Amino acid sequence: MAKIEMKTPLVEMDGDEMTRIIWQLIKDELINPFINLKTEYYDLGLKNRDATNDQVTIDASEATKRLGVAVKCATITPNAARVKEYNLKQMWKSPNGTIRAILDGTVFRAPIVVKGIEPNVRSWEKPITIARHAYGDVYKNVEMRIPGPGKAELVFTAADGTETRELIHEFSGPGVIQGQHNLDSSIESFARSCFEFALATKQDLWFATKDTISKKYDHRFKDIFREMYEAEYAKKFEDAGIEYFYTLIDDAVARVMKSKGGFIWACKNYDGDVMSDMLSSAFGSLAMMTSVLVSPQGYYEYEAAHGTVQRHYYKHLRGEETSTNSVATIFAWTGALRKRGELDGIPELMAFADKLEAATIGAIESGKMTGDLTLITNLPNPTKLNTQDFIKAIRETLEASL
Repeated sequence: MAKIEMKTPLVEMDGDEMTRIIWQLIKDELINPFINLKTEYYDLGLKNRDATNDQVTIDASEATKRLGVAVKCATITPNAARVKEYNLKQMWKSPNGTIRAILDGTVFRAPIVVKGIEPNVRSWEKPITIARHAYGDVYKNVEMRIPGPGKAELVFTAADGTETRELIHEFSGPGVIQGQHNLDSSIESFARSCFEFALATKQDLWFATKDTISKKYDHRFKDIFREMYEAEYAKKFEDAGIEYFYTLIDDAVARVMKSKGGFIWACKNYDGDVMSDMLSSAFGSLAMMTSVLVSPQGYYEYEAAHGTVQRHYYKHLRGEETSTNSVATIFAWTGALRKRGELDGIPELMAFADKLEAATIGAIESGKMTGDLTLITNLPNPTKLNTQDFIKAIRETLEASL
């Protein structure tokens, strides 16, 4: 068959370690044989981020604003050990944090449901999508180690020089303090992205904070969501037959554990970080979790929800065989290709993305899978494949469907 032609390039953000190896395998086996792939390439590998003083991350983000759709490989966020390992100039910030701040988007993460990989929570019948606010809170905090007795205050100095002060704590000995912030504009963008995504996917939207304790900070989130819903979305939700539901975060957790799934759970930044990992693990594996950053301006950035699989990469460097799950990275590519096809009016590209996802799921449901899935599947006699052979098995299933 003739290769599918693209009109507008994707922004391609390459990454690190084992996922970088998988990235190239996916392109070689599952994309380039079938699509005349157009991308604007940015190497977000840690060495290149260091060489460019992280300018490449900013450039890739701006390219996403220009072209509309990006696909990103997993990347290293360096700690002290990584600074030493890679001989870095400094401990660079999370590239995901930089991208999210520039695009002002919301991260939506949902598990990839496959027969034979059953959720640990028996009541869950449908995927639960986590909507994570991608700005502020602890991820843009300021911290201070308190050496001894003294007074800590929260101080706001207005543009006209007037000050507002609140006592944080009277320290009688050593301790720590932390300052967090958020912006009404970012919370509004978060709320709008959630409401629009719920309408687009026809799913109920849940939102939860701890406003009974955090009567100003968390309460501001609650108020902005409520005001926007009542002013702009109540009628749209009613017409779509879906519901917006607010509760406290601890009550939300209890309800989620007893639910059947099939809804969007909007979370503040830290809650979303933690709960997305909990959900992915409970549904099967972090390597079976999709992730898309959606901005109110219409920018989309697709990626896998997991990290760079460092342990497998070191095995790969030693020449040892690996069995690394590539499903979430494949779905990052299919998500980006489908969205590009939708925006550019290329139904063949959208159909190919659907067929590649179906082939990926079909390979697993036929018993061909990576080692992590063989440990949790209830399929009889699964076949454990190495990293390359799993991708080749998906290609065989894909070619049979074309």
